[in-house]
Amino acid sequence: MDLRELKIVDSHHHFWDLSMKKHPWLCEKPLINFRYGNYEKICKNFLYDDYIKVSENHNIYKTIHMEAEWNKNNPIGEIIWLEKIYKKFGLPNGAVGQIWLHEKGSELLLKEYSKHPIVRGVRQKPNYDNSKNPIVKLSDKSFRNGFKNLEKYNLHFDLQIPWEYLDDVKLLADDFPNTLIILNHAGLPHDRTKNGLKNWSNAINIINLCPNIIVKISGIGVPNLVWNKTNNEYVIKHLIDKFGPKKCMFGSNFPVDSLCATYDQIVETLFECIFDLADEDIKNIFYQNAIKFYKPL
Repeated sequence: MDLRELKIVDSHHHFWDLSMKKHPWLCEKPLINFRYGNYEKICKNFLYDDYIKVSENHNIYKTIHMEAEWNKNNPIGEIIWLEKIYKKFGLPNGAVGQIWLHEKGSELLLKEYSKHPIVRGVRQKPNYDNSKNPIVKLSDKSFRNGFKNLEKYNLHFDLQIPWEYLDDVKLLADDFPNTLIILNHAGLPHDRTKNGLKNWSNAINIINLCPNIIVKISGIGVPNLVWNKTNNEYVIKHLIDKFGPKKCMFGSNFPVDSLCATYDQIVETLFECIFDLADEDIKNIFYQNAIKFYKPL
C-alpha cells in the first residue's frame, strides 16, 4: 500500500485566527500550564492554507474540526465561522462544538448545535484535580443531567480525559449505551516509563469492550521525545489490539501536535506501526472509521 495515495480523514484538527481574539488561551498572557510545556510556537494563525501546506504530502479526503476553546460567551460563533470556511474551501467537513454539560442551560446550547448540519458532536474536558477551576467529574449529577440530552439531539461526545479516570468513563458508557463516546488522544499516555505504560494499559482495558466507546490515535506526543515508531508503537498497537481496527481512528491534532512533530512524522509513524495489518484494517484506521462515526459532509 502506498501511503501517499492512501485516503485520509483527519478526525481531529483545529483552525484559529488570532486576529479575531476568540481564543483566550492563545491570545492572553501569561500562557496557561499545558501538557506539552511552552506553546508559544502555536500562538499564531492556523487556517485552511496552513493546514493544506503541512499536509500536502498526503491524500487528505475530509477533516473534522475539534473545538479550540473559543470564547465561552459565544460558542456558536465558532461553528458559524467554520461553516463559512467549509463553504469556501470544502473543509472541515464536520465540527465538534464546545459544551459545559454540568451547567444549567446546556440543553439550549445542544439544541442550537443540532440546527447546524456541520456539527457532529460536542466536547468537554472534565476537571478532577485542578482546584483553580470548577471541579467537574463524569459521575456528578449535574454533568449526567446534561449528558443524557446528547441522545435527544443525536450528538456524540468527544472526551479528553487522563487515563486515571477511565473507570468513570466506563460507568458513563454503561449508563448511556445509546450515546457514542469518542476518547481523544488515547487517554493521554504521558508517562512512558514501564510502570507508566502498564498503568495506562490497565486503564484502557477497563473501557475497550464498551460498544459505545471508540478511540482516536491522536495527541500522543511527549515533550522532548521523538515522535517515531520506537517511542509510540506500544501505545498504538495496544489501542488497536484492545479496541480493534474498527474502533480506532487517526487524528493529527494539528497545529497543537506541531509542538512535538511534523504532520508527516505523525502520519508516517502511524502507518509504520500498522503496516503489517490487512489493507482493510489500515483503511479503517485512516479514514473509513471516521466516515462511519462522524458522517462528514
